Amino acid sequence: MTIFLTGLICGSLDCMAALLLFTSFTKQKPAALFLYIASAAFGPKAFRGGRRMVIWGIGFHFLIALIWTALYFQIFTPVLPDQTPIVLNAVSYGIIIWLVMNLVILPLSKAERRPFSLPLAIINMLILIIAIGIPCAYVARHFVE
Repeated sequence: MTIFLTGLICGSLDCMAALLLFTSFTKQKPAALFLYIASAAFGPKAFRGGRRMVIWGIGFHFLIALIWTALYFQIFTPVLPDQTPIVLNAVSYGIIIWLVMNLVILPLSKAERRPFSLPLAIINMLILIIAIGIPCAYVARHFVE
């Protein structure tokens, strides 16, 4: 239950940050972000799928957050020394997530490729550090035996 609740927290924090970043940079409606997420599985037809594809995108977003949360608890936590600072764990995990998502997962998906932007990459890494890394590291340290 701890992993599930932490995954919901991480997914919610990441969702809020991603929506804020997406809508401020693109000036598009929030639904467009979830259509892009759905397009990773459904390809370009996701953009013609309406509300159903928005729901798929939201579902995929939270599923991905839950998977990253579970991976932290199952793989990352056991290999860390007990006294490693939470912030260091969060930073390293956020960067790992960004690298795997952008260098492995997204290139293998059906989503349209986006040009690389260093400022956006740094912002996205910071979001992952804050939204997923910190909650996972904190909960693992304080609430898991």
